[in-house]
Amino acid sequence: MRRWLNSNVAVLVWRLTMVYVVLALCRVAFWVYNADQMGGLADGEVWSLVRGALRFDSATVVYTNALFVVMSLLPGAWRARGWWQRAMMTVYVAFNSVSVAVNMSDAIYFHYTAKRFTAEEVFFADNSNSVQLVLKFAAENLGMVVLGFALIALLVVAYRPKWVPSSPIKNRWARGVTEVVVLAVAAVMCLAGARGGLSRAVRPITLSNATAYTRDVGKANLILSNPFCIVRTMGRKTVPYREFYPLDTLDEIYSPNHFPTNSADTLPDLSGRNVMVFVLESFSAEHSAYLSPHLYPDGKGYTPFLDSLMRAGYAFRYAYANGHKSIEALPSVMGSIPSFQTPFVLIPQSLGESRQMPRILADKGYSTLFVCGSERGSMGFDAYMSSAGVERQLWREDFERERGTDHFDGYWGVWDEQMIDFAGEALGAIPEPFFAAQFTLTSHHPFVVPDEWRDRLPEGRTKVHPGVAYVDASLCQFFERYGAEEWFQRTLFVFVADHVSSETFDAETRTPLGGSRIIQFFYTPDGALRGECREVAQQVDIMPSLLHLLGVREPYFAYGRDVFAEGEPMTFYWSTSAMRYVSTDGHWVVLFDGERVTDLYRWSDRLMTSPLALSEHAEVVGHFERKLRAVVQQYFLHIRNMNYTVPFE
Repeated sequence: MRRWLNSNVAVLVWRLTMVYVVLALCRVAFWVYNADQMGGLADGEVWSLVRGALRFDSATVVYTNALFVVMSLLPGAWRARGWWQRAMMTVYVAFNSVSVAVNMSDAIYFHYTAKRFTAEEVFFADNSNSVQLVLKFAAENLGMVVLGFALIALLVVAYRPKWVPSSPIKNRWARGVTEVVVLAVAAVMCLAGARGGLSRAVRPITLSNATAYTRDVGKANLILSNPFCIVRTMGRKTVPYREFYPLDTLDEIYSPNHFPTNSADTLPDLSGRNVMVFVLESFSAEHSAYLSPHLYPDGKGYTPFLDSLMRAGYAFRYAYANGHKSIEALPSVMGSIPSFQTPFVLIPQSLGESRQMPRILADKGYSTLFVCGSERGSMGFDAYMSSAGVERQLWREDFERERGTDHFDGYWGVWDEQMIDFAGEALGAIPEPFFAAQFTLTSHHPFVVPDEWRDRLPEGRTKVHPGVAYVDASLCQFFERYGAEEWFQRTLFVFVADHVSSETFDAETRTPLGGSRIIQFFYTPDGALRGECREVAQQVDIMPSLLHLLGVREPYFAYGRDVFAEGEPMTFYWSTSAMRYVSTDGHWVVLFDGERVTDLYRWSDRLMTSPLALSEHAEVVGHFERKLRAVVQQYFLHIRNMNYTVPFE
């Protein structure tokens, strides 16, 4: 037993465990120092915070100790030599001392800024007064400095430098094979720790994933640790804020603050209705015969059921996504917050205070639910929906717990047919009114469909079309099964694509503007809301428009507009392919580089093949530049200030 306790693996586990202990103590210090800002810890939330902290600490341990792990497990008898052991201890103490120092500094930094220290703050090192500032903060916080040195001393003592590990396996061949296997296993475990999981459906965790363990964004900062925050934000530019207009006049040009009025309108009264939002993976407008009749002379597209709902509901003829990634769609739809240059939920400033649609409705007495057939943690959706105010979430694990494991598509999650039906059962069981959303999966690469459906689906003109037709049919089944339910009749349905599919066949869909045109519409089973919006619209318009329909008149923060009450239509999004902002008002289309319009087209030039001379359309160019500069300034101003709420006067 003593030989096994002195083995390389056992000694390494002990030393890494001590790193976890020290990081936990750093977090305790962080909370104590900032408890007045964060508030107390309720008994029910402590375990959730601990689970989240362990996940982020695992990534931190990998980032700071990967070299040490390799040095500890490399095969060879020379590992027992004194010079190698001294080198190992130097690496261990040096890297983890930096981690302690950054964590202690972070506790102080957060106290003044309410923001975790990230790679963005490294620019302070270039300031001539950096040394003076560090010494001043150290003098003002001697207790934190002493604690930091004490934690580093604990690491040194716990390391036990005289403890030279040895192998309990005497056979040279068996020992060599074992050492190689152990090193390989350690590499896999390090990869899992750094990413937050190994599944293909799990994105490498980022700062916003902390909100998966708490709805309180302040407590989310408690879950995080450094150097995780620094490493995960390296290579990202600081917030590219530029003041085009004085702050006291900026709101006159464009403001994300909305103040609804109680003026009468001709819309139906949908106050208190349930809301069900289906976010449809890759549902481009070109899939629909209703939205793109020129592509389907026979009137048969790949979304016949959704087309029938559009004809009976309120359809947006020209709707555009505010991004090209699924992770960009949810904040656009749920919070009316687009993603400029970097997905909103992947930047640390996304942890700022906000009141997005789920939270607004929850405060009005709505139950809130999110459903997704992927495993929990996929794409960071769980973290975002939690931060947006969703109380309950259902994932693949929840489905399989009740219905078994026979419905996994082999790639992303549960087939949409079963998961949409699962959502229907959940809706029938939650208190009304409710706000619910479901993200579908099947119409995603690698574009597979269930075997029993293969012969019933059209072959299509692209790889995605069978999957699109399958999801359309699955939604039809959902309506047929639950259409007679009382909750169903009281529900306002929203259908919106997350983005355009990577598989396209229409030349217009391959343009910077057409490459974001999507399916988007509202539907009420009783026919209360009908019509068509022929002005341009976008995902960020959904939240303001829904709040209007539901009779919510409180001020709210949104980059979209209420299409039923607010004026000038204009869309905007950041195109990674064009490396420009793309905008249209339904008459003109522009590409904007963040400072000026670089290209101008007529709306009728759908293929964008005939750019116009900017000098000959100075008035149009000036109008777009004025508005878009204000939009971009407001966006990055609020990102910098980490605030997405309407100020109280």
